Amino acid sequence: MAARSARCLWRALAPRCGWVLPGLEQRLAVAAVVSPATARPYAAAAAKAAKKDAKKDAKKDAKRSRQEKVKEKPLPWRRPLMSKPVDDVYLTWLYRRPSYGLEQAVGMLKRFQELDFTHPKQFVYISVFLDMALPKKKKVDPFSSGVSLPHRFTDEVNKVLVFTENEQEAEVAREHGAAIVGGVELVKWILEDEIQADFYVAVPAIIPKLIPLRNKLKKKYPSTRRNSLGSDIPRMVQFFRECHQYAVEDESVIKTRIARLDMPTEHIIANLKTIIQDICTFKPSNLDPIVQRLVIRSSTSEGLLLNLDGILPQVEKVEEQEEENAGDEDQQKPVQESVST
Repeated sequence: MAARSARCLWRALAPRCGWVLPGLEQRLAVAAVVSPATARPYAAAAAKAAKKDAKKDAKKDAKRSRQEKVKEKPLPWRRPLMSKPVDDVYLTWLYRRPSYGLEQAVGMLKRFQELDFTHPKQFVYISVFLDMALPKKKKVDPFSSGVSLPHRFTDEVNKVLVFTENEQEAEVAREHGAAIVGGVELVKWILEDEIQADFYVAVPAIIPKLIPLRNKLKKKYPSTRRNSLGSDIPRMVQFFRECHQYAVEDESVIKTRIARLDMPTEHIIANLKTIIQDICTFKPSNLDPIVQRLVIRSSTSEGLLLNLDGILPQVEKVEEQEEENAGDEDQQKPVQESVST
């Protein structure tokens, strides 16, 4: 009886006095912590996703604020460049770079050679800076080309390979100076780099058998656009043996030699204009000119910036004049009809 009454007394007093059985408090605490996670297992993942989103938003806000600060920051003041120096000695970075006419620049290069006592037969070079932009954010692909100069300045001859399986065509190619002539048997040797040439020429009948060389030769692969695919073997071989080759470097610059300094001025100018006209064919004439800047120099001289007036082909102006002339003719016709009546 005594033990029973004591047990009943403890049950009545335990909630009021805060008495707890050993280990009960720990079990209650663990249950209180675990129960929300067990009831909602996706809560932790949602919390992580929300935290990541908050970090992304914070980074975007910080980036936007930095960009706004950069836009608001005023540009440093720069002294405007002066046009022409007065004295013989001056700071070049305070003045605009002078530009010269083509004939004047060639005369200056010849004069520099006389004053510096350098080799009179040194090469003349040009650096052509290009505008490769096209509409809709497109660009002209870097290109290479060959052009026949009106006045040759070197005895060097290019190595031309001719693809043909016709014995008569092969004999004609050899007679006109082709370095290598052959058929499909050359494909394997070219792929293994046992045979190399400056230019590759082919007749239309063999072109389907040369497809394995397309990735190997790339821009040198025979094509009608480059005038290296056709039936006139003598003309193609002669052109590519003597043509002057140039290519775009660094995506927008062409550096090539055009003549020797001891050549007549008229010959140097003719060679330069021939190369510039060929370069201009790689961009539609109704857009901005592909040639932006043109610098000429010799092997031992400084570069001279050229004035582009009279150098670039005047295609647009000719078209405008033709349209104006056509309009004038249309206006004159009614007048003539009225006079005849």
